[in-house]
Amino acid sequence: MTITGIIAEFNPFHKGHKYLLDQAEGVKIVVMSGNFVQRGEPAIVDKWTRTRMALENGADLVVELPFLVAVQSADYFAQGAVDILERLGVNKLAFGTEEVLDYQHFSQIYIDNQQKMEDYVQSLPDDLSYPQKTQKMWEKFAGVKFTGNTPNHILGLSYAKACANKAIELLPIKRQGAGYHSQEENLKYASATALRERLNCPDFLEKFTPAHELLIQSPKVTWSALYPLLRYQIISHPDLTSFYQVNQELAVRLQEAVKTSYSVEELVEQVATKRYTKARIRRILTYILVGARNDQLPSGIHILGFTQAGREHLKKMKGKTDFISRIGQEPWDSLTQRADCIYQLGNAQLEEQNFGKIPIIVD
Repeated sequence: MTITGIIAEFNPFHKGHKYLLDQAEGVKIVVMSGNFVQRGEPAIVDKWTRTRMALENGADLVVELPFLVAVQSADYFAQGAVDILERLGVNKLAFGTEEVLDYQHFSQIYIDNQQKMEDYVQSLPDDLSYPQKTQKMWEKFAGVKFTGNTPNHILGLSYAKACANKAIELLPIKRQGAGYHSQEENLKYASATALRERLNCPDFLEKFTPAHELLIQSPKVTWSALYPLLRYQIISHPDLTSFYQVNQELAVRLQEAVKTSYSVEELVEQVATKRYTKARIRRILTYILVGARNDQLPSGIHILGFTQAGREHLKKMKGKTDFISRIGQEPWDSLTQRADCIYQLGNAQLEEQNFGKIPIIVD
């Protein structure tokens, strides 16, 4: 039986995501970022709303990526997500990409040359960012070309690495519509960026997302609402190096920049360098915001929702892995749950995100 895994944020869910789910086969299992996403920002609508969006548009089972997997650079994000999907018994991984190439071949190249490739990355100069080093590695060992605007292709290569030596077939699906951050409107598919920036345009949302009613009705959260809390964290902690991935250099830069920055964008602009990319800075700001101090991951898998087909699959997996379907007195993942509490501070209309919540069921 085909069990297809999909790694997603659905921030927000749009027609391109619907297309991806339609192309996938068999039982469709989505491992989805929670209330904070990979680029280092709060999700525009909460994880329960996005779970319903997915289940009503083709997903069979949605489980949650822990905070410290969801808010990571591409390689760590991919590895953590693939590890969860492997535990859920998937045998295929479908993903959108700008370049439909033989990612299985890239995975084999990594298997055959893993140590050499990792040594090569380590040998590159420190003034290059980690993404730049990784791209140079793929150029050298696999002849991969990069155009500079292919984030899904880059993520696909991370999936190729993560699936090395796993019984998971890679299924690249041509990404539909405009570029990743495109603002174009006269297309069949709009980007998530375009949707996030036109939340006050109901006609636009209706045209480009099948989940437009949920998106319009749901409380929104943006960095601007949480920025005063972030400033407080930075100003009130004399030793920022106690936070996850913050070194002394970044600590000093952050403490100086926060004095004259009145938005996340201004702060990122001041702190980022060639070595420290804007995406990395946003992730570090998110770690500081939620008080992340270690990299311990939960052992259980948190179920956000399922259909009848998803329920049947969960029954088959019973006893093979530890599922969390309701969070009570015992935490599932204390960091993710704290991040959810802070996320709720971004909009007073948000409901409780964890305690007593049960999976969404869509028949």
